[in-house]
Amino acid sequence: MAIQYLKHGRSAEESSLDAAKVRDTVTEILADVAKRGDAAVAELSKKFDNWSPESFRLSESEIAACVGALSQGQLDDIKFAQTQVRNFARAQREALRDVEVETLPGVVLGHKNMPVDSVACYVPGGKFPLVASAHMSVVTAKVAGVPRVITASPPVHGKPNPAVVAAMHLGGADEIYTFGGVQAIAAMALGTQTIDEVAMVVGPGNAFVAEAKRQLFGRIGIDLIAGPTETLVIADDSVDAEMCATDLLGQAEHGFNTPAVLLTNSLALAQETIAEVERLLKILPTANTAGASWRDYGEVIVVDTLEEMVQQADRIASEHVQVMTRDPDYFLNNMKNYGALFLGPRTNVAFGDKVIGTNHTLPTGKAARYTGGLWVGKFIKTCTYQKVLTDEASAMIGAYCSRLCAIEGMIGHGEQANIRVRRYGHRDVPYGSAVVA
Repeated sequence: MAIQYLKHGRSAEESSLDAAKVRDTVTEILADVAKRGDAAVAELSKKFDNWSPESFRLSESEIAACVGALSQGQLDDIKFAQTQVRNFARAQREALRDVEVETLPGVVLGHKNMPVDSVACYVPGGKFPLVASAHMSVVTAKVAGVPRVITASPPVHGKPNPAVVAAMHLGGADEIYTFGGVQAIAAMALGTQTIDEVAMVVGPGNAFVAEAKRQLFGRIGIDLIAGPTETLVIADDSVDAEMCATDLLGQAEHGFNTPAVLLTNSLALAQETIAEVERLLKILPTANTAGASWRDYGEVIVVDTLEEMVQQADRIASEHVQVMTRDPDYFLNNMKNYGALFLGPRTNVAFGDKVIGTNHTLPTGKAARYTGGLWVGKFIKTCTYQKVLTDEASAMIGAYCSRLCAIEGMIGHGEQANIRVRRYGHRDVPYGSAVVA
């Protein structure tokens, strides 16, 4: 397999050093909020965001003012996007069925799909107030049936961002807070004197937010570790360099550490795309950010065959995979590791990010090898139950259970089975001994 790297990003060692610094900072903040609650949140908010309101939770009048600050056209656009997300989430929810089946005569097994009771949805607002993140988390949680959905987003230019607040409100949020970063995640996950803790925290964020979720996982549930955005463009010579460069830089503008990778079987397209990226960076208003990501994290990989493209794509396991080839369904049918696929040049990652209806909170850092992105099922607990309806079934299952417990030496477990055999099967099974086959 001939693989050419026309451009490399940062090494794994360099990225590891960055992660260590983030981890230590997050650990300190989580401990501080756990110890001091609201006081710690207020100090951290003042330190990092220069934001110290009397209450981080927005009142009904403050929410109404934010909604009122938007034009009718802006509100209509938000509602349109939320309708697309809601419709797809409903279709996903309908695919989750409760189950009850009689597996043996008198033995009934089942499961129920139940929403978690409380969720915190984080909406990033650092470089860009991500209005769409409110749709993706709040709307989806409400479709799942979560009764308490709280939201948080940092202030923008010293005040709540009206569009973000409006999106949270229209999406169905029950509580809206204006604060951000690790302190917001900690406050909602651990609880403070004024904020009741939640069962689960979801939503994308920067490296610090992602690390906070990672450290808190276990005490609370999370959707996934959604760190800095990643994009992979898979292309052949059926598309041109302008299209490839546009899709790479469109995602690279997220931050200074956004991997943007071109994977192609056309050396000419690879070379032309590198040149086109440089041309676009001269005119792109967000070139300061996108250019840094491209310089430090951009990659261009050239291979020979479609099979090699799939192998490399699955190795990369990117969050977003834009496929612009003659047969994009080849990748749909053969790729295994990706957050979301965008098939063909008529669609793109921005459609998924903002409006088309699939969720934009997706796995990063190769997590696509073992999980998909946020969807309605992430808010659902699938919990099993069992019933034994007859004496005969209880005694029969009990006999098997008794002997299996004896193999393991778990006498107490075995006696749970034996007592059912004695009660319902009229067998003389001495205490602490296994049923004889």
